[in-house]
Amino acid sequence: MKKDEVLAKIKAEKVIALIRADSSDGLLDCARALAAGGLTSIELTMTTPGAIGMIKLACRELPDFIFGLGTVLDAKTAREGIEAGAKFIVTPGFRPEVIAHCRSVNVPIFSGALTPTEIINTWDAGADAVKIFPAEFFGPAYIKSIKGPLPHIPLVPTGGVNAENVGEFLKAGAYATAAGSSLVEAKALKEKNWAAVTAKAKAFVASVAAVAAVK
Repeated sequence: MKKDEVLAKIKAEKVIALIRADSSDGLLDCARALAAGGLTSIELTMTTPGAIGMIKLACRELPDFIFGLGTVLDAKTAREGIEAGAKFIVTPGFRPEVIAHCRSVNVPIFSGALTPTEIINTWDAGADAVKIFPAEFFGPAYIKSIKGPLPHIPLVPTGGVNAENVGEFLKAGAYATAAGSSLVEAKALKEKNWAAVTAKAKAFVASVAAVAAVK
């Protein structure tokens, strides 16, 4: 899948499922549960043990999904993740060398930032979208405020996004969102309660559809 296709799918789906787990056990089943609820764009964080190997396995077993690697702090990790099959890379903060590497291999990079200065610097460095993190402290109003002077920069709020407020983030101007524990709860992962994961995904999809319906 080419870069433009990856970005288009994420923009259309509006929600990236962010999985941060204590182990890789059950992550393929979790991905299938998310897909059953309508979400197939998934970010697996480097804080999950064996994340690179899991990305490689997931891309082989579930080729129609878009798997990305998150919490990437250096170019070496980005390179290893992309070689394993990651279709996009996400950083928690401004990491110029990661942006440069992703651009060199034509892979989407969502680079973390919070303040207006960080957002502008990240965009100028070549990020495809700016991950606004942590978004829970300022909420949708902050996205709306940033989009005022910077309407050309795609923003992806992460942190504090849930099925109840995802619509507000999108109405405020978010390009897409990323949701972690509010979508894939640690308890559900541990207990392999895939029905609960699917139900959460369906709730997010319904909220996104409600916003689209009034546009």
